[in-house]
Amino acid sequence: MSSSRTQSSSSVWQLQYMKLRFFTRIRSLLKSKTSSRKRNHQSSPEISRAQHDSENVVAPPEITSKPPEDQNEEVVLQKTVKKLHFGSLEEKEKAAIEIEKLAREDKNTRKLMAELGVLQVLVSMVGSDIAGQQIAAVRALIQLSHGSNTNKALMANTGICSKLPKNVEVLDQSARHGFAELLLSLSSLTNTQLPVASSLILSFLMDTMNSDSTDVKCKEICLATINNLCIVLENIAPLVKNGAVQTLISLMLVKDLAEKALASLGQLVVTQMGKKAMEECLTVPKSLIEILTWEDKPKCQEYSAYILMVLAHQSWSQREKMAKAGIVPVLLEVTLLGSPLVQKRAVKLLQWFKDERNVRMGPHSGPQTSRVSSGMGSPMSPRSGEEGKKMMKNLVKQSLYKNMEMITKRGNVNMENEACRLKSFIISTSSKSLTY
Repeated sequence: MSSSRTQSSSSVWQLQYMKLRFFTRIRSLLKSKTSSRKRNHQSSPEISRAQHDSENVVAPPEITSKPPEDQNEEVVLQKTVKKLHFGSLEEKEKAAIEIEKLAREDKNTRKLMAELGVLQVLVSMVGSDIAGQQIAAVRALIQLSHGSNTNKALMANTGICSKLPKNVEVLDQSARHGFAELLLSLSSLTNTQLPVASSLILSFLMDTMNSDSTDVKCKEICLATINNLCIVLENIAPLVKNGAVQTLISLMLVKDLAEKALASLGQLVVTQMGKKAMEECLTVPKSLIEILTWEDKPKCQEYSAYILMVLAHQSWSQREKMAKAGIVPVLLEVTLLGSPLVQKRAVKLLQWFKDERNVRMGPHSGPQTSRVSSGMGSPMSPRSGEEGKKMMKNLVKQSLYKNMEMITKRGNVNMENEACRLKSFIISTSSKSLTY
């Protein structure tokens, strides 16, 4: 009986000691913050001139107390941090909402809150089963991460990546947006690498992007996060193993998401694992060729041509797939109507398809080589070479005729519209001139 009383009394004294240390620390931090503000206030040249001008009228009294607004701000901050550390579940949720507001207004407050141990408590709240408490903590962490690499590193070291939800479908759109924005902010941290392989980051991102119930805006945020993760070479293997290539290939055909998906694929295809995963996907050449026809998306055309160049380089099997998918007519059209960059890449691809068995790779954006690959085959005969040249000329003529027909049709439509407008104008004006 006496031992239980001793243990309970020791736990009470331990809690009191923790509170005492906490309030001592927060008072010292707030005091240093107030003194720095006071020094800035006294050293301001405008205030010094104003005081000098007013000395002839009334001597200013010595300021011995803090301004009311500073007192209110410090009181609110002190009460909020106290509730977050020692309050109930409901008080913790309200404190997280208040921290989000305070962190949005002042950058110095974000740093001060990190020093008061706010980040650790918020990270623990992210793993809560209570939805309101979870999303309040996520939103507060988003604001605390803005413009502060130190806070981002502290969140990563505290284990925020292990607190992500395992089932995306149970989250509403607001919660999905919150987690996606937090991961995007953390992925921009280059000094400290996120534990991509050993955490729930990739599973959350892939499930969110593959879910039909996720809106386009949230998928855009996830794609931007994937793009940041692709910059780190150590993340390539976990990305490929978690199905990032297949997910990006499915999203690149959605025009609102295509540019970001193709940008990430462009970073993955230059690695051995990424290129192999794309070569094993049967729909890749056909889908990329389809994107080359998007005249209203020049950036997507450029990304698509680049990926096709990397895949086709010294790969006879890939060039054969592209040829069967009808890449040559599309490339001819792009060389006439595309942007300067996509025209340059299309011309390079056409050179590779022009004489498949006798081409030698020259300088280009891919790896340099001075020898023909073993899969290139034997040289062509002069007769076959002439037939190839004739075929290329015919393809160019067909493409030109096609473009001329398109231009002519557009011109005829415009002429018909003008004729209809003129006819209606004559009828309207002649009817107005009648007296009966």
